[in-house]
Amino acid sequence: MKKVGKLFNWLKPSIWLFILVSLLSIVLPLTYSYVPQFIKYVFDHVLDSTSAPNTLPIFIQNFFSQYAGLKCVIIISIVLLIFQILRGILLFVNGCVKGRLSENIAFDMRNKLYRHIQNLSYSYHNTVDAGDLIQRCTSDLETIKSFISRQLPELFYIFASLIIGAIQMASIDYRIMLVTLICLPITVGAGMIFFKIVNRKFEVVEELESDMTSILQEGVNGVRVVKAFAKEKYEIDKFTKSSEKFRDENYSLSKIMALYWGFSDGFVNLQYAITIGFCIYFAKNGLSAGDMIACVSYISMLVYPIRNLGRIISDFGKSTVAACRIDEILKIKDEYEVNGTQKPEINGDITFDNVSFKFNDSDKYLFKNVSFKINSGETVAIVGKTGTGKSTLANILVRMLEFDSGSIRFGDVDIKDIDKHWLREHVGIILQDPFLYQKSIYDNIAIACKNVTKEKVFQAAKVASIHDDIISFDEGYDTLVGEKGVTLSGGQKQRVAISRMLILNKPIMIFDDSLSAVDTRTDLQIRNALKLREEKLTSIIITHRITTAKEADKIIVIEDGKIAKIGTHAELSKVDGLYKALWDIQGALEEDFLNNANGDK
Repeated sequence: MKKVGKLFNWLKPSIWLFILVSLLSIVLPLTYSYVPQFIKYVFDHVLDSTSAPNTLPIFIQNFFSQYAGLKCVIIISIVLLIFQILRGILLFVNGCVKGRLSENIAFDMRNKLYRHIQNLSYSYHNTVDAGDLIQRCTSDLETIKSFISRQLPELFYIFASLIIGAIQMASIDYRIMLVTLICLPITVGAGMIFFKIVNRKFEVVEELESDMTSILQEGVNGVRVVKAFAKEKYEIDKFTKSSEKFRDENYSLSKIMALYWGFSDGFVNLQYAITIGFCIYFAKNGLSAGDMIACVSYISMLVYPIRNLGRIISDFGKSTVAACRIDEILKIKDEYEVNGTQKPEINGDITFDNVSFKFNDSDKYLFKNVSFKINSGETVAIVGKTGTGKSTLANILVRMLEFDSGSIRFGDVDIKDIDKHWLREHVGIILQDPFLYQKSIYDNIAIACKNVTKEKVFQAAKVASIHDDIISFDEGYDTLVGEKGVTLSGGQKQRVAISRMLILNKPIMIFDDSLSAVDTRTDLQIRNALKLREEKLTSIIITHRITTAKEADKIIVIEDGKIAKIGTHAELSKVDGLYKALWDIQGALEEDFLNNANGDK
């Protein structure tokens, strides 16, 4: 029942449309049920006036009794045509309402799911399988939409068709009605067994399709790496194996469905044969030709809906699996369920006080009791070996990750009391491998600010030392960067991302190794340009490049999960430790390179 509840939750916002569709689904078989009665009337009261009384409503019989012979047939034909036109209008209205219901459900599902995914935590997005997530947001959503808007109203049609058809047939001869329904329990029982089997199969097929989609997405996104390592055959084989598993399970599912449909068709044909046989038998005992034709016509109203019940059961199984997969995402708490409410002035004064952090799946602290202070307007470099938690500190500062103990304060306000949106509006972070949209360079820079002027875009690009590169392209700022910025070099992507962040004039900017792909001279140009900006900027630079760190007002060295040293370049380069060791290796080489470059210039 829980699975059914998850499925029907999506129906609530459009419940009135669903009720209207359901009512139309009940009315439609009622309108069809009188067509055989018209035919019966022609055979029994127009062509053979000695037949038994008709079951058409008395006012219709009185109307037709005014006419005789061919004239009556023509009148009946016209009435039947009008009747069918009205039924066609009902079918049209039913189709339109179903379409609106379908799209409303899809719209609500897409928006709710996408909104929830956007609000999920950084940790979730770091571990989620993107291919599986996309499948849940597309094919699973379509499965649910189709079932709720089309197959579910079909249930009302089936039951209405059964009841109305049985009543109409009983009005002719109740014995034939009972004979026609004799196979009903067997068909329903087979449908229930079929549902249990296919429901398990659908779960397996969905998982295999998800795996295949993930492999496909990884192969497409990583095609350059695949080619660089000549691993095309490996990727093709991996996809082929996944595709084979998906094919085999789908084939197995198809065999089960073919068995059911074969069994179902056999029963339908058997039911027709039995009913027609009894009609012939009863015809010898007073059943008229019109009665016999009407009864045979009503078989489809009783038998075929039950056959379609199997298809609905199949789709129901598919939909419950899809609903559970989507519900798994919606059950994950979004990061704003735990949020601060304050919106203080953020000017760059930051205090770390005994801050400790460990990942959820680890018992070991990445760093413990980390304490330091950053003053407004300072440029602070954070240096350490790979894996010491430098980027984690940056993510904690914008609350993409939550620390375990201690406190972080902006001015006098604890970070956990600050609204996350407000915090991120004032603290910018530029990643080592920034994401660029498949738009022009200009759009990528201006995307974060709706009403930005061209002059401000150009100025930001100049500060980030990317303006000259851009104007050298044939299309200039209108150059399309391609998917994820593939047409730009790593350094160019980083500088476009820096330009994008500079436009927002945030008082605090974190450069998470985001200058790693630019050369030393460009690195220096960017840092000097940042210092010359009119806006007071607090810069936190996470870097492996010592020549970048040496220009900072303060350098924080992280080692073995703690603060090893804090000081200026002049102080740290003279004291034995990690910083001095790195400076001895990198410093002389990079300074020689910089001096040579300046000499060439």
